[in-house]
Amino acid sequence: MNRLLATFIFFTRLPFWRIKEVEAEHFKHVVPYWPLAGWLTGGIMVGILWIAAQVMPLSLAWIVAIIARLLVTGCLHEDGLADFCDGMGGGVTRERILTIMKDSHIGTYGVIGLIVYFLLLTQMSALPLSLLCAIVFVGDVWSKCVSSHIINMLPYARKEEEAKNKTIYQRMNGWEVFANIVLGCLPVALFLPQPYWWALLAPVVVFILLTCLMKRRLQGYTGDCCGALFLISELAYLLTCLCIYY
Repeated sequence: MNRLLATFIFFTRLPFWRIKEVEAEHFKHVVPYWPLAGWLTGGIMVGILWIAAQVMPLSLAWIVAIIARLLVTGCLHEDGLADFCDGMGGGVTRERILTIMKDSHIGTYGVIGLIVYFLLLTQMSALPLSLLCAIVFVGDVWSKCVSSHIINMLPYARKEEEAKNKTIYQRMNGWEVFANIVLGCLPVALFLPQPYWWALLAPVVVFILLTCLMKRRLQGYTGDCCGALFLISELAYLLTCLCIYY
C-alpha cells in the first residue's frame, strides 16, 4: 500500500500526500507501478477530453486534455524530455551530458525538443473522439509499462547523493515485473481496437533504440531519461495509431 501511495505522490501533483506520510524507502520502488499512475493520468486526460469535446471543437478539446495532464503531473516528464534533449544535444562526454541534464535551466535543444513534441502531439485531434479516447488511455499506460523496464536494463548513471530527488530506483523483482506487465496490458485487451495493436510495437522499438543510446553515451540512465523515454515512446505509439487510421 505504501509503495502504491508513493507512486501516486511521485508521479502526480494530486494531494495524495495528505493521506499519510510515506517513508523515503518506498519511493525507490515507484517505477514498477508507473503503469498504475498511467491509469490515473490517462483516465483524467481522457475524461477531460470527452467532456471538453461536448462543448468545443475536438482540436481545442485535445489541447485542453493535454494541459490537464501537464497540470496533474506537474510537467514531470516534459522537464525530463527537455533536459534529455539538452544533454544529448549539447554534451560530448558522459560527464558533460550529466552536468547539462542536471542544470535546471532549459537550453536550445530542450526548447526545440518540446516544440517538436507538442506539434506532433496535437496532430492526434484528427482522430474521431471515441477512438482517440481509447488510444490515448492505452498509450499512457502501455508506454509507461514499457519505459519502466529501463531500471532492469541499465544501472543508474549517477551516485545516489547526486540524483535530483536523492533516490535511486530499485530493480524490479519477479512479482513486480508480473504486476507491471498485467497493469500495462489490461487496457489493451479492454479498450484498444485490434487493428491498432500493431502500434504497441512502436514503444518497444523506441525503448530498444534509446536504451542503446543511453548505454553508449551515459553507461546508464537518469530520472530525466525515464521521462524522455516515456514521452517519446508514447508519441511513437500515438503517431503509429494515426498512420494506421489513415
